[in-house]
Amino acid sequence: MSHDDVLFGYRLQLFDLAGRTSVSHACRTFGVHRSTYYRWKAQVERHGLEVLRPRERRLPKMPNQQPAMVEERIVSFSIAHPGLGPRRVASELGRAKWGGIVVSPNGVWRVLRRHGLNTRAKRLSLVAGYRAPYEPPREPPPEPHIEVERPGELVGFDCFYVGRLKGTNGAVWQLTAIDCYSSYAWGELVVCASDNVNAKQTSKLARRVARELKQAGWQLERVLCDNGNEYRGQPFQQTIAALKARITHIRSGRPQTNGHVEALHRLILEECWRPVFARYLYPRYTGLRRELDRYLDTYNTDRVHHGRLTNGRIPADIVYGARKMETR
Repeated sequence: MSHDDVLFGYRLQLFDLAGRTSVSHACRTFGVHRSTYYRWKAQVERHGLEVLRPRERRLPKMPNQQPAMVEERIVSFSIAHPGLGPRRVASELGRAKWGGIVVSPNGVWRVLRRHGLNTRAKRLSLVAGYRAPYEPPREPPPEPHIEVERPGELVGFDCFYVGRLKGTNGAVWQLTAIDCYSSYAWGELVVCASDNVNAKQTSKLARRVARELKQAGWQLERVLCDNGNEYRGQPFQQTIAALKARITHIRSGRPQTNGHVEALHRLILEECWRPVFARYLYPRYTGLRRELDRYLDTYNTDRVHHGRLTNGRIPADIVYGARKMETR
């Protein structure tokens, strides 16, 4: 069985699994992007499954390519001395005892790349006679999810830069919080004279979130946020401690850990801010606050959410209509 036969069978298994389950599941299992799958699917519908077999392509002949004899010398010398790099190989081949072949280090590297020997590891693997056996695709690991059981158990906080507006003394930021269980969201627009959000402004939003959760019969238990100064500052730390909650800071460079609020930011950007800035000739701070409040009201009280935990419910129905826990 050749490598092309293995690749052909791999693609057939992909289409078989997509037909039995779903395209997303099959692509995730086989490590194929969905755009690639749909491009293959269009070809299959037109020409049949045989089009999935890899086609033989003639290697291009470049006008300035090294002669075949020189390529053979370079490849054979590199295999005989797998630890030498392109510069050393070019220098040694230029000596009289190796034939005095004049070739640049870059030319040596390109020849080795065409033969799949452009790294020391590849040359040493060939010398050692190692060839990795074919392994069937592994079962994908379970998708990581945040496990919460009630509103208030985990609330994500983050900031979103809106921009500078005429008539405001500083940058305009959007402070956002979202309950990870119910997807109930809170948002405020603030003007920052120092161009950055401070801990007092985030503390104000935290107190508002805790107050509204308490009015609904829930308790703010844990806060998930990044490592910015607005969340590392002492006022925010003291506020969360006074609310009898805990703070969890995500790891640096991993914003997907706070994915609930990141997804909310993208949704507000696409469905609120971009249409607003397209309609307004000169956006004003008060107008943007009104638009954000209107959007979040619809998002919380009228929009059906199809997430893993919400499952077709409205966030306000979960927060205000579900069974309450005993407040601490």
